[in-house]
Amino acid sequence: MTSRSVDEHAGIVRQLLSRALTPGSETVPVPDALGRVLAEDVRAPIDLPVFRNSQMDGYAVDAASLHEVPVSLPVTATVAAGDAGPDRLAPGTAVKIMTGAPVPVGADCVVPVEDTDADGGVVRIHAARRPGEFVRDRGSDVTAGTLLLAAGAALTARHLAMLAAVGLAEVPVLRRPRFAVIATGAELVPPGSSLGPGQIFESNSVALAASVRANGGDAVLVGHSTDVPDHFRELLERAVAAADVVLTSGGVSMGDFEVVREVLTPLGGWFGHVAMQPGGPQGLTTVDGVPVLSFPGNPVSTLISFEVFARGELRRCAGLAPVPTDRATLTVPAHSPPGKRQFLRGRRVTDGVTLESGPGSHLVAALARADVLLDIPEDVTTMQAGDDVRVWEL
Repeated sequence: MTSRSVDEHAGIVRQLLSRALTPGSETVPVPDALGRVLAEDVRAPIDLPVFRNSQMDGYAVDAASLHEVPVSLPVTATVAAGDAGPDRLAPGTAVKIMTGAPVPVGADCVVPVEDTDADGGVVRIHAARRPGEFVRDRGSDVTAGTLLLAAGAALTARHLAMLAAVGLAEVPVLRRPRFAVIATGAELVPPGSSLGPGQIFESNSVALAASVRANGGDAVLVGHSTDVPDHFRELLERAVAAADVVLTSGGVSMGDFEVVREVLTPLGGWFGHVAMQPGGPQGLTTVDGVPVLSFPGNPVSTLISFEVFARGELRRCAGLAPVPTDRATLTVPAHSPPGKRQFLRGRRVTDGVTLESGPGSHLVAALARADVLLDIPEDVTTMQAGDDVRVWEL
């Protein structure tokens, strides 16, 4: 079995994915754009507010009418939100007004209802107000033509609120890279079913599809293949037709019933060993121009393989920030096999990072408790508490 370093294999994968994952754009309805990344700058098509309106329930008046308070003014109209309202306020009068209603010309402030007493068609005002108080001027939030959001912004709920408020029904966003996921293994059964002898619940397709979505992609096909080659071929054909990249788990080692290696090797696939733990057995094939990344089947190996080899390029194409990495102080000793780059599961603590589990590739619960990977180089076999270690955010 041929062997590669992590960096060597990652570089080959990166070249394939960079060609397959070409950024594109599409237009989607604003309500569906949460979490999407803007493909173009967006500018305000209108002023906001669109017209002068009241900030409070109260009375629209000319501040000059309040030079001595208390004062009684005749009420000439009532304006609710959504009404056109009177065109103009006559000097020495008041208009009863609700929050959001248009302020008539001639009125330059609003007296909150709490500072007034109404009696029939007359309002008695107890507090003076300055011009502009409780009036929202047209364009005081944003004026037409102003840059609202720059290309590359990841859209949140507050962004969608703004886009809707200026009347935009659609927004241009980066197209999400399409990934297909195929888990393999005759021993796997869906969660929620009954386990028979020798069976386990299938979690790899769930994990990989969720990882794709969490990093800006779409999981357009998620399937499970038995160890029968024709079954895997049928799923693979559908996956290649639907996706930019295909991810498989399991079936890549040198034993019997390795359906992924059996089917893909005649198609020019590379299957070998990468000097890492976990995740040593790896495969890489191009089928009809679509990269097929084949990860080992142990659940932790599958997820760490995605983190190391696929996550970065997916995020790049999706317009997301690179995978965060930094360095931290190790608070406990750590050991690593010689010649292998070890990715240990860890957790941030007050004074650095600690180990969350041993190196076993089956320890799914421990991986769930971890929030970082500790990246130990191939030429390091022992690290002590207090040593500096590279960490990857999970």
